[in-house]
Amino acid sequence: MAKIEARGADQPTILVVDDLPENIDVIRAVLESRYRIRVALNGKKALQIAASTPQPDLILLDVMMPVMDGYTVCRKLKARQQTASIPVIFVSAMQEIDDELQGFAAGGVDYITKPITPAILLSRVQTHLQLRAAYHFIRETFGRYLSEEVVDTIVDSPCGLAMGGEKRALTVMMADLRGFTEIAEMLPAESVVRMLNLYLGRMTEVIQAYHGTIDEFLGDGILTFFGAPLQRPDDALRAVQCAVAMQQAMVEVNAQFQAEGLPRVQMGIGLHSGQAIVGNIGSSKRAKYGAVGAVINTASRIESYTIGGQVLISETIRQTCGDALELEAPVEVWPKGLHAPLCIYAVQSVSSLQLPSVARYHWRALTVPCELEITLLHGKHLGHAHPARLLRWAEQGDSGAIELSASRTFRLFSDIKVRIQQPDSEQPSHAFYAKIIPPDHTLMDAGQPQADNHLFAQITSPRGSWFDLLQQLA
Repeated sequence: MAKIEARGADQPTILVVDDLPENIDVIRAVLESRYRIRVALNGKKALQIAASTPQPDLILLDVMMPVMDGYTVCRKLKARQQTASIPVIFVSAMQEIDDELQGFAAGGVDYITKPITPAILLSRVQTHLQLRAAYHFIRETFGRYLSEEVVDTIVDSPCGLAMGGEKRALTVMMADLRGFTEIAEMLPAESVVRMLNLYLGRMTEVIQAYHGTIDEFLGDGILTFFGAPLQRPDDALRAVQCAVAMQQAMVEVNAQFQAEGLPRVQMGIGLHSGQAIVGNIGSSKRAKYGAVGAVINTASRIESYTIGGQVLISETIRQTCGDALELEAPVEVWPKGLHAPLCIYAVQSVSSLQLPSVARYHWRALTVPCELEITLLHGKHLGHAHPARLLRWAEQGDSGAIELSASRTFRLFSDIKVRIQQPDSEQPSHAFYAKIIPPDHTLMDAGQPQADNHLFAQITSPRGSWFDLLQQLA
């Protein structure tokens, strides 16, 4: 037999399996100018080579071989996940229709009869290599945006792209960064994209590890659901585990941000379970695999109550997960658009996963009085400004908190814009955003005003000029 020459790494590899060397030589003469050729003289050796690295891109398989015939070899290849996707073309002297049908039933993609016609052999090999390349391109492209299960549905199912959906019980998770809009305004566009890519890339890894399906990236927000396309009995529990693992992963993300001179950020996550319509949504020209239903809006509303580093869940999830969860005291909230209040819980741990500890407040008194204005945020719109007085402020890890004496009461978890009046100046010096929180930083007595119009708020804006200004006042 002719010696196999070394080929470029980009050349496809063909594994030729035949117990007769003269048959191998014929095939080699046709293909070796275009492809790398590997040889196996029996089925056992063929299975070993197919499972080795690098794997062959295509297998030409004889049928009549001693010990293990080609049909058996093909069935074994298709039964193993590691080798199931390698296309197999049978090359045999057996020319009956039943022989060909048996080859296709075993998992072969084609059947060529001996004696071979070189042009036919070359054409068939080229066609199936092109189909394999297209298959991998589709999987890799869709795999960047969808879970493995969704890709399997799209690629492997003949109706995978059919429009429409079905009603499913889903657990929906909404994650969002605190103060990222302000960061995007301060940094160059390329730095913002870099931050998003690092953050979304790491979060995607965690979500896929817990078999979540990413519905959409909403800027710095991530909408994910559990329970479709595959439904599992532990969807709700796995979703909470995923959320805690995401908060743990934010420690790594922030370490990378800091190493590259980028600001650190915090993330809030809300989860809720309920019924939704899930499937292919859109038009014949543009569609996506997603979900529609009130459960998504509710999960988003729950997320809006979070402060940095929190995971908030609904009563439905608490009942489903039971003793696997360690929670803070329940809170009753009434989000806009809902016909009844919600009971939500802050997660401390789930199973063996512990939420990263929150830095303690280090309060600082003011050396000079400080007047400010508070403006309540209604969605993305600002309301009227109200006078207030800054009593003290605190550092808390990458964020901060303030205690205020206000001219009116504000409900807990309200988002506010704070504008500080710099001493000895008639012009406001700086504005930042914050969220009203309980004084002990546990979610209790939600929806009730603080006594004596004293407010506590966590600063949601990125650490920056507000910190420098508050330091001057301390």
